[in-house]
Amino acid sequence: MKVGTAISILAQPGRPDSALYHEHMSMGDLAEPLGYDSLFALEHHFTGYSMSPAPLQLLSYYAGRTSRITLGTCVIVLPWHDPIRVAEQIALLDVISGGRTLMGFGRGAATVEYEGFRIPMGEARGRFVESAQLIIKALTHDEFEWDGEFFKIPRTSIRPRPISHPERRFHASSVSPESAEIMAKLGFGMLIVMQNEWPKAAEDVHKYRAVTQSVGHTPKPPIVLTNVACAPTREEAREWAVGYLGEKWDSIDNHYHFSDGHLSNVKGYESYGKLAKTYMKMKDPGFRSKATDFYVSIQIAGTPDDCIQQIGELRRLTGMDHLVTEFSFGSMPHHLAERNMRLFADQVLPVLQRDAAFQGEILPAPLATQGEAERLFAPA
Repeated sequence: MKVGTAISILAQPGRPDSALYHEHMSMGDLAEPLGYDSLFALEHHFTGYSMSPAPLQLLSYYAGRTSRITLGTCVIVLPWHDPIRVAEQIALLDVISGGRTLMGFGRGAATVEYEGFRIPMGEARGRFVESAQLIIKALTHDEFEWDGEFFKIPRTSIRPRPISHPERRFHASSVSPESAEIMAKLGFGMLIVMQNEWPKAAEDVHKYRAVTQSVGHTPKPPIVLTNVACAPTREEAREWAVGYLGEKWDSIDNHYHFSDGHLSNVKGYESYGKLAKTYMKMKDPGFRSKATDFYVSIQIAGTPDDCIQQIGELRRLTGMDHLVTEFSFGSMPHHLAERNMRLFADQVLPVLQRDAAFQGEILPAPLATQGEAERLFAPA
């Protein structure tokens, strides 16, 4: 099984953005020496929520500082970009990294970001699909042209040409049933951000596999992105998880504004409207505490042995073959984040990469009957 780590940088009051960047980038520099298989970058804009406006630029930096690890995005939000520029940047990263790319795409859910880029949010789904199709064509054809709803491209070619078929390693995040179907039809793999019970994630994998097979594609094992709190004792791991993951709620609503329910009236985002009720309740300390306990329960937290057992169960349920970890979250001090990352690398990583129980492809576990839980959704 492959294990990577992601760089996700949340702004902190009173601390310069540059200082936070230096701390997180030093953790990125540790990924290859500590034995991780991949390094991922996120994309967000304008509010200080996971400050990473140019994931491919950030990964190009690490392409020159590494020789082995895969460089991935989780995710590039396609509706905000000119797809030709995205295709060019992917091709260039593919060349300079020697083919070590794994691209994840999404369509975003923050009104502030769509407004900042002057893109109508109601066009998100159509722009995502057309952009994805256009990027694939640009990467796979020496010359191409395009006449679509959003883009009119005269006969052209992107240079340099990619060297390793990066389009065969495309994945997409999905939180709505409609997006999951689109992703499957494009032949993309599934990127799961852990935001609901693990059996629900398994249910989403089964749906993805069914749609993918129905359109003639072979389903890929999912990639799972999750927070990790790995400590010498369960008590310390839980203290980290509850304290620092519990800080996510304000940063999420400050960025996405789920609590006002505005997304229920945005074309293609109607399913997000259900989040308003949940996020409004975050003002109540009792509900917030329960929400944090729930969120911690669906991440990876505990001693190294606990982490191994939890990851094994997550793999059994979803069939994942690539785990992407976040070791720094909320206002966690840098020394604790690095300690978290190093302990996981020392005692958990070798088991995941070498033990027979984590080798080879497995199918997701059969679905178990379950009720419809109140939707939480804590995005990356």
